[in-house]
Amino acid sequence: MAKNKRLYGCTECGATFTKWAGQCGECQAWNTLIETVIDTTPTGGSGGGSRSSNWAGEMAQVKTLAEVSTEEMPRQPSGSSELDRVLGGGLVSGSVVLIGGDPGIGKSTILLQTLCRLAQNMPALYITGEESQQQVAMRADRLGLPKDQLKVMTETCIESIVATARREQPKVMVVDSIQTIFTEQLQSAPGGVAQVRESAALLVRFAKQSGTAIFLVGHVTKEGSLAGPRVLEHMVDTVLYFEGESDGRLRMLRAVKNRFGAVNELGVFAMTDKGLKEVANPSAIFLSRYDAPIPGSVVMSTWEGSRPMLVEVQALVDTSHLGNPRRVTLGLDQNRLAMLLAVLHRHGGVPTYDQDVFVNVVGGVKVLETAADLALLAAVISSLRNRPLPMDLMVFGELGLSGEIRPVPSGQERLKEAAKHGFTRAIVPKANAPKESPKGMQVVPVTRLDEALGMLFE
Repeated sequence: MAKNKRLYGCTECGATFTKWAGQCGECQAWNTLIETVIDTTPTGGSGGGSRSSNWAGEMAQVKTLAEVSTEEMPRQPSGSSELDRVLGGGLVSGSVVLIGGDPGIGKSTILLQTLCRLAQNMPALYITGEESQQQVAMRADRLGLPKDQLKVMTETCIESIVATARREQPKVMVVDSIQTIFTEQLQSAPGGVAQVRESAALLVRFAKQSGTAIFLVGHVTKEGSLAGPRVLEHMVDTVLYFEGESDGRLRMLRAVKNRFGAVNELGVFAMTDKGLKEVANPSAIFLSRYDAPIPGSVVMSTWEGSRPMLVEVQALVDTSHLGNPRRVTLGLDQNRLAMLLAVLHRHGGVPTYDQDVFVNVVGGVKVLETAADLALLAAVISSLRNRPLPMDLMVFGELGLSGEIRPVPSGQERLKEAAKHGFTRAIVPKANAPKESPKGMQVVPVTRLDEALGMLFE
């Protein structure tokens, strides 16, 4: 019989103890001892917890890079083009995908939809630790999903889950959620650091051994990060985050880690009474169409993963009655707004030190790139001077501290996306100006902030 040795390791200094204590005896840190189990089964034995064996339970082989096969791994379409885009083209056998997001954002919904579709062509298993089988079936009925092929089980013990998965041999499996799963080898409660780490390690090991693609649902903290140990994100192959307001209609699924595709890919979904529906043309959703131009509004092109997307940036500038004027942003970096307003004053001659500035990206999109700099300042001045910009104008460009307009990546693709949606004029960095403008579009290249302001408000 294999013997499991239970130790308690300090997360600060790495010291190990045979008994738990509130304070580490080596570094004197409080509440840093985490329970762990050491499997003493010899290498090559039948125990599944041996840390020294590889996924196949065989002696590791050493090869040169030239000897390693570089054949592309086959992918299984999930049935949703937006989900496939975020995953890098589809599901990879043996991959482990972690999905996080706020409660009610749609994590369980999109996974149930995906599994019901995949179950028509391959064995699929849905493990739930938070709901009963009846609740899952009722949600499938409400969404109008096919239920005849998908198998569901309510279980929280990781040993029972792995044993059932070995017997059923599914090609794709969902565990909802990893924070409810526990292993009998540890005495701590489910959701603890040690339980989440050990349970995830067993699931990753099973996925690599069997070739089963596994989706893990992860809870998030109040700050929006995944709950549990940070090592959880290192262990899995792909980390996806659901973004958007839970009471809103649009949901954004963003990849922040992907071993089988590009990171920062964005999938856009709309929440309906029949579940999440993919949005094939998100630019048309995020753009507002007005009867007449309004001050403080400008359209920019942002780059999300491997595609451009048009979004509307709105600004409201009003006289401040406070000693310290407010700077509020939604969807943009607040510190960058303060920096850009300083550049606007120094190199554009437009002071805002006595003005409250509120900036918003329509639709709840988060713009993380610097290509929004020029559009942001254009919206601010438009609101400050109460001068609306043309509705067929699109702006993008990065702004330097010395007032220069810097180029941004993929300028040609951004212009093509704008031309496709009927925009006829674009103000862009000179280095992004194409040799031949898209049909029906006038591209105005600029190099300095004052030159750009002259073009915008001539």
